[in-house]
Amino acid sequence: MSKPAFIDPSEIRAQFSRAMSDMYKAEVPLYGDLLQLVEQVNQQVLQDSPEIAEQLQHSGELERLAMERHGAIRVGTASELATISRLFAVMGMQPVGYYDLSPAGVPVHSTAFRAVHEAALQHSPFRVFTSLLRLELIDNPELRDLAARLLAKRNIFTPRALQLIEQCEADGGLNEADAREFVTQALETFRWHTQATVSAAEYDQLHAQHRLIADVVAFKGPHINHLTPRTLDIDEIQAGMPTRGITPKAVIEGPPRRRCPILLRQTSFKALQEKVAFTDQQGADGSHTARFGEIEQRGAALTPKGRALYDQLLNAARAELKEAPNEHNAALYGELLAKHFRAFPDSYAQMRTEGLAYFRYSVTEQGRAASERPQTLEALIAAGHIRFDPLVYEDFLPVSAAGIFQSNLGDNAQASYAISSNQADFHLALGAEVLDELQLYAATEHRSLDECRAILGLAIL
Repeated sequence: MSKPAFIDPSEIRAQFSRAMSDMYKAEVPLYGDLLQLVEQVNQQVLQDSPEIAEQLQHSGELERLAMERHGAIRVGTASELATISRLFAVMGMQPVGYYDLSPAGVPVHSTAFRAVHEAALQHSPFRVFTSLLRLELIDNPELRDLAARLLAKRNIFTPRALQLIEQCEADGGLNEADAREFVTQALETFRWHTQATVSAAEYDQLHAQHRLIADVVAFKGPHINHLTPRTLDIDEIQAGMPTRGITPKAVIEGPPRRRCPILLRQTSFKALQEKVAFTDQQGADGSHTARFGEIEQRGAALTPKGRALYDQLLNAARAELKEAPNEHNAALYGELLAKHFRAFPDSYAQMRTEGLAYFRYSVTEQGRAASERPQTLEALIAAGHIRFDPLVYEDFLPVSAAGIFQSNLGDNAQASYAISSNQADFHLALGAEVLDELQLYAATEHRSLDECRAILGLAIL
């Protein structure tokens, strides 16, 4: 008797993403309000801008837009990171990119778990920004030992989740019933717990060192601290949040508003103050601030040349501002960004010509029907036989991530760390090396060119 067929990891990922969204909506009602606002704004953009709708339709992004989410968690130990990596692997998610947030005063280093092939991303673009706490950055030896002891005691995975991970690794997949159970069991790792694992005094010590340290160490697991939908107009979201009683952060992180969006723009609403019960209290008399709502607008993935120009212009704007962007200088910061980013071409055609962004190439109906055609890529594009569409940026930006963390942890959460982050240590904790996101974009672009070459019957392209 044959075994039931395995479920595609992308389908498990899609099921998990939906379950995560439902759970977070129940735990954080403002997230549901945010989803409604995002859907309203997206529909308006698609109605008002047929060219955007056509581009998204052609690239397949329109189908994934409504379901697109990214989450964020923070784990405390190398063991937790290694196991969360195995959990995400069941869903076809691999660690992509390395992010050092310590220079911005956030004591973590991070990666993003996501699908890596364009077909899998179209099925489910769910991704999780995952940070590992750096205990060595706690300068108080007694507090560092306390944090290590607390983290060593906990197990953030259910026994059944661990069994299903091992089963998937041994068998090469999960059948439909096991996949459903895996989603249910894996979700428990990300659930909010009102019961802390520390006394009120211990929490205060951890919190005084850094709010994020208290968030990671003082609870049973790495509760999801935000779940982020994708919008087509983040400026409209920023303006619309107050009309729904939601207070946004002062500054949208990332590049300025553009006709042709690039990379990633993010904003959020302030973290919620939630009731918690400490171990020396009878009821939930304490409070903790951690979970918040975030929204993102994704643009074109940039090449190394494009990223270098982006970093140069962003640094120039921040240098001229002379301080961190905040609610008092938000308007000035926006003006400075717009001024400096005039040096970055706001045309996909020019970005492509100058090698600033990655693109997906496809053969047009005209190209398929032509009896004679040019032999070079540029001539085929000029003749209308091949079109190009920007590859959506699937990853994150360290400066933006730090800005989101800081705005929701509070100004007093910022710190200065003399020890620099170490990617080799992160790889050791992870049990693998992170993938290079730029190589993934280049591979997607090359695959699209190979497909065009095969359709058109050309030896080279």
